[in-house]
Amino acid sequence: MPKDLILKSHDLLVGPSRAPARAMLKAVGFTDDDLSKPLVGVANTWIEVMPCNYHLRRLSERVKAGIRAAGGTPIEYNTIAVSDGISMGTEGMKASLISREVIADSIELVARGHLFDAVVALSGCDKTIPGTVMALARLNLPSVMLYGGSIMPGKFQGHDVTIQDVFEAVGKHASGHMTNAELKDLEDHACPGPGACGGQFTANTMAIAFEFLGISPMGRNGVPAMDQHKDDVAFECGKMVMELIKQNVRPKQIITRKSLENAIAAVATTGGSTNAVLHLLAVAREMGIKLNIDDFDKINRKVPLLADLKPGGRFTAADLYAAGGTTLVAKRLLDAGILHGNQPTVTGLTIGEEATKAIETRDQQVLRSLSSPIKPTGGMVILKGNLAPEGCVVKVAGHSMMKFQGPARVYNREEDAFAAVKAGQIKAGDVVVIRYEGPSGGPGMREMLGVTAAIVGAGLGDSVALLTDGRFSGATHGLMAGHVAPEAVRGGPIAAIRNGDRITFDIAKRRLDVNLTQKEISARLKKVKQPVPRYTSGVMAKYARHVSSASEGAVTS
Repeated sequence: MPKDLILKSHDLLVGPSRAPARAMLKAVGFTDDDLSKPLVGVANTWIEVMPCNYHLRRLSERVKAGIRAAGGTPIEYNTIAVSDGISMGTEGMKASLISREVIADSIELVARGHLFDAVVALSGCDKTIPGTVMALARLNLPSVMLYGGSIMPGKFQGHDVTIQDVFEAVGKHASGHMTNAELKDLEDHACPGPGACGGQFTANTMAIAFEFLGISPMGRNGVPAMDQHKDDVAFECGKMVMELIKQNVRPKQIITRKSLENAIAAVATTGGSTNAVLHLLAVAREMGIKLNIDDFDKINRKVPLLADLKPGGRFTAADLYAAGGTTLVAKRLLDAGILHGNQPTVTGLTIGEEATKAIETRDQQVLRSLSSPIKPTGGMVILKGNLAPEGCVVKVAGHSMMKFQGPARVYNREEDAFAAVKAGQIKAGDVVVIRYEGPSGGPGMREMLGVTAAIVGAGLGDSVALLTDGRFSGATHGLMAGHVAPEAVRGGPIAAIRNGDRITFDIAKRRLDVNLTQKEISARLKKVKQPVPRYTSGVMAKYARHVSSASEGAVTS
């Protein structure tokens, strides 16, 4: 370490007055030599409840070894995680988005409370990824975020499957197109080991987004969870954060307006999850960077859809890694003149320099060439209209419907909509409306994968549309509008919809409308009786009081 380097931890550890702090740290095994070096927090989101984060203890040991090898003292600490895939379709799912804020707050508090000099954050499942980066943005210490990596695909009846197939199988089973034995066989083989859900769902979407943001090292997040090279990557990240300390490189130098645009472009070209809108808006908010929901649509119009990834495509994240990985995606965008190649990253190279290192696997089919895109524009669009004055998000990767009109089938809870699908009450041509599931109204903005997958599994994926003030899983595909804002509980027009109202999706015009005049909507809203809050105390009630609109990232700060 440079002799003139000023470390925050010196205020904690140096001088006679700090003897009590040193005494307590020695009680857990630290030596005088350890305490003379930079203290690096290793913020781990390990948890035993899900495969996404289950292997992070293994990786954290390698990160710590890398920190020690480069002259630092690692101090590991933990935070929470909530599994979307496990809690999906239950009241427990309301905890998921709320957990993002708790993760960010807890990582920030431990680092501030113990005057760490740097932080390496390990993430796995959906909300741990943005939650860790939000904390790193607040702390503005030399930092790296490493994603634990994707699960490998499972095998069922001779082909690759992911958790998406299991959710859709529930709909097939309910409609009589899958036997009990087949469903059990799929359940037993879909998730073969540790790692996050295998398609370009929310976890892998945010993993690639944060490589393009520069806060994760290019190409390393994409290494699958159980690949032997992942341990080497973790060791490298430990060494990398020590170099960031030496060079005094901090998130405010890396996370910029242009790097956020790079991240959005990566999401668009890979057909990523609509949840990226919430999470990138939240990170921009933490950095004090002006970014709004319309910026996503502007960038999406410039970016071709190149990646043939699930849920709308054929391949998994592990297939993308084998094809050339996220570095190859960066090379495509650099060649297209879309990537801001001069943006710095935690590796010490610019993202443009990283992109030039791409190696494309011969005859790979996962990532299209610029001359033959899947679609000329990216995988998600922002719609506005009299139903979504603040906007909503629609994923267009994986389907070709540009216009849809049908009668509303209105439900005030996800469970009621799911029961209607299972009972065969939803018919071709319907528009399913699920409301009071927004950030405040849920609270927690539940994902609707149970419903959307059941619709697809029932054979209605191309003939039914859905809109909600809640969210969709990254595994959702079909014509689905999420994040409708303002939400119902805060007087949004979605609260005025009645069964039978005609709703129109117009992707080309970027509109979502109901066939009512503004006067009619206003009159109906005056008569709406808001439901009694489901939670009046505890973390859920506190979140409901403080959370912002989805159009602002559903943040509480």
